[in-house]
Amino acid sequence: MPELPEVETMVRGVRPHLLDRQIVSTEFCACDRKPISVDPQRPAFQRQIREARIEDVQRLAKRITIVLNRCRYLVIEPRMTGLLLVSTPPTQAHRRILWKLNDVRGRAPSFEFWDRRGLGTVRLLDQDAMEALRLRLGPDPLSISVEQWTKQLSKTQRPIKNALLDQQLVVGIGNIYASEILHRARISPTAPAASLSVARITRLANASKEILNEAIRYEGSTLEDGTYRNALNQQGSYQNKHSVYKKDGTICPSCKTESIRRIVQAQRSTFYCPRCQCR
Repeated sequence: MPELPEVETMVRGVRPHLLDRQIVSTEFCACDRKPISVDPQRPAFQRQIREARIEDVQRLAKRITIVLNRCRYLVIEPRMTGLLLVSTPPTQAHRRILWKLNDVRGRAPSFEFWDRRGLGTVRLLDQDAMEALRLRLGPDPLSISVEQWTKQLSKTQRPIKNALLDQQLVVGIGNIYASEILHRARISPTAPAASLSVARITRLANASKEILNEAIRYEGSTLEDGTYRNALNQQGSYQNKHSVYKKDGTICPSCKTESIRRIVQAQRSTFYCPRCQCR
């Protein structure tokens, strides 16, 4: 479930605790659930990361990138249920990796990756592999211009909702925020991406920045399953601000006349207002 706002919130939460710290050890926690993907293999991973110094913590699309000395990158992709934490995890059974840090008074002694479903990935990359990863991804919606949006969307006739989920076109937007962005931009989720006018693309660009920044400010969306938590194991609150996501059957907060509808696109639920978002 973590999308751009949730991953950005995790990055901001752990960064003050990790900057300029040294990784003392890496512990793979005992877990009888589906194992996460780790590359390189565990003994080599532990050996190569030992005594590494953390120079920065960044977000790349839906990934957390911990920049290490000697041009190495610890890239963590939470996917559906992964969390990066500097506090007690939601459960003990789903703990995956614990990194212990050198002792600094007042800062967390460790950080860890927790994953309920085991779909997350943890990789240690060198400079070349990191650049190759960046090249495979589209631009970031928090910085992309209207001209870049136009160029990216011109590549596909797929419905705009489906296009927003394509990480090679634009990174970080998932199912929740795609519906919210399109509602704010007053664009039908079924409109072909390449057919959007400049006026609609401008609204899309503005709505993307507005919605994503609002969600970051409220520290992401914790849904009814309670899985997503921030770096301190606290819930986000942007779910209380959703206009359409999982609001089917309720009156649209914008037009206040039509009910929000739910359709399925590419096996994902889409929520929209047929009046505000007509084609």
